[in-house]
Amino acid sequence: MNTEQMRNFNCKDEELPVICEYVAITLGRDLSDFTAFSPKFNQIYLNSFKEKIVVVTGLVNPKTETAKIKSITAQMYATADGLTDSLNRLEAYLKLAKDQIPVSANDFGISPLRKDLNRKNMEGALLNLHLVSSNIEKYRPQLEAEGMTDNLVATFDNATESIASDNRDQYEILTQRIELVRNNISKLNDLYGQMAEICEIGKTLFKKTAPEKAKEYTFTYLLKKVRHSTKGKSGENEAKKASADKSE
Repeated sequence: MNTEQMRNFNCKDEELPVICEYVAITLGRDLSDFTAFSPKFNQIYLNSFKEKIVVVTGLVNPKTETAKIKSITAQMYATADGLTDSLNRLEAYLKLAKDQIPVSANDFGISPLRKDLNRKNMEGALLNLHLVSSNIEKYRPQLEAEGMTDNLVATFDNATESIASDNRDQYEILTQRIELVRNNISKLNDLYGQMAEICEIGKTLFKKTAPEKAKEYTFTYLLKKVRHSTKGKSGENEAKKASADKSE
């Protein structure tokens, strides 16, 4: 029997405290209007809401785990950057051995691996690293005849092991985070409930007198605002990826 508590909100876990931060700011601005409507909505009420936001933020985006993930990601990117020269050398050996190895750089795995590394797609890079290493072993005599060294081979083996290990570490951290949220979903539901209460009163107070203010207490509007902000950051990342692709 599944006893997992259901989420009362229709957004991503990490989006909820961000939406609530917007509501807290707006409530602080309009607190006198809320208090005039009901004494329940006072500074103590607002402070309680802010405290809940801090707690939920710590659950869905804990600082220690986030720092670890950033550190692991930086390490994987460093590994990716360190393969640039090795890939160039391997491709040069493959060209020298073109009469003995009837395989293109793309089919060998070099081109797709370079693209994944430039895009910082570590999952794809790991798959193509396995393909490159497999082809190195398959055609090792021919490549060594052109000058390929054991040290060059080792750079690909070491990179594969390093990225695979980092991927496992990230997955473990993310799995622990998901479990932490699952065990504390009541706190997220409680925060959402208070936010919904604030938004309901905000729309009641300003729907007729100040429609623009009322909009700031509408969940769908706030969710779009959060996702637009996130999309903007993703767009910057895509621009960087596109620039990297052009430099290939």
